[in-house]
Amino acid sequence: MKHYTSINDIDNINSWIEEAKEIKANPLTNIEIGKNKTLGLLFFNSSLRTRLSTQKAALNLGMNPIVMNVSGDAWGIEFGDGTVMNGNTAEHIKEAAAVVSQYCDVIAVRAFPTLTDKEKDNSEQVLNSFVQFASVPIVNMESATGHPLQGLTDAITIAENTNKKKPKVVLSWAPHIKALPHAVGNSFVQAMQKMDVEFVIANPEGYDLNPEITKDTPIYHNQAEAFKDADFVYTKNWSSYESYGQNLGGNEDWVITKDKIGDAKFMHCLPVRRNVVVEDAVLDSESSLVIEQANNRTYAAQLVLKKILEDL
Repeated sequence: MKHYTSINDIDNINSWIEEAKEIKANPLTNIEIGKNKTLGLLFFNSSLRTRLSTQKAALNLGMNPIVMNVSGDAWGIEFGDGTVMNGNTAEHIKEAAAVVSQYCDVIAVRAFPTLTDKEKDNSEQVLNSFVQFASVPIVNMESATGHPLQGLTDAITIAENTNKKKPKVVLSWAPHIKALPHAVGNSFVQAMQKMDVEFVIANPEGYDLNPEITKDTPIYHNQAEAFKDADFVYTKNWSSYESYGQNLGGNEDWVITKDKIGDAKFMHCLPVRRNVVVEDAVLDSESSLVIEQANNRTYAAQLVLKKILEDL
């Protein structure tokens, strides 16, 4: 595998899930595969789980991870083509990506959307610029429109926690105090579309995700109706896609409660605002899988890196 930038880079999600389970059972089995290889982790935005789990995954494979908080520690990077750089950017992506490629065998990038410019965000300018100008494989640690490491993690977690042939999975919007990206929701949708599950989305009017991603997935604007007979409720806030990047206000009644989800397993990528997105009674219950999800982040990243290393 050359790059991992989207859930669509997964050729067979069921075989990937099984391989991830094997890695989880014996995480140091392939510790020699990354010997003398360096993973560069470039963060344009903050991170906790993504940073630590990807570093740990690299170490489990024998790689040497190096980390840079680009927005705070590096020169301002210009991504435009033909730009006269007489402003606050001092280095162009053409040189930056080429230089980092001299130091690293694999580059992982995390860069959030503007949430103001739909066209720019959909173009994945930062991520695709690294793919274009770097000479080594690129891993997406969350971009403007996708979080494929999280999506793979979620698929693994669901597979581990069901005995049903076709469980019902609901992706539910929940309230938040600010406008958030669509990346986690998008990649979860794409992951579920690859799995043998009954999958539906629940969100208020005005919060439908990009229809090019949701495709024919059923979308409910009635949360209670969507939750009927659910086995898993995955919760995430996202801003409006139609009124791009806006928090339209209201809909506080979409908060996740124990009464609403019943016996369904609860999932969230974290961090989560308690008693805004979901009540304590859910997060602190035996039905909550959020810590298990966070643990699986390591094995999802380790699987991706292993597949890339195998093709170097």
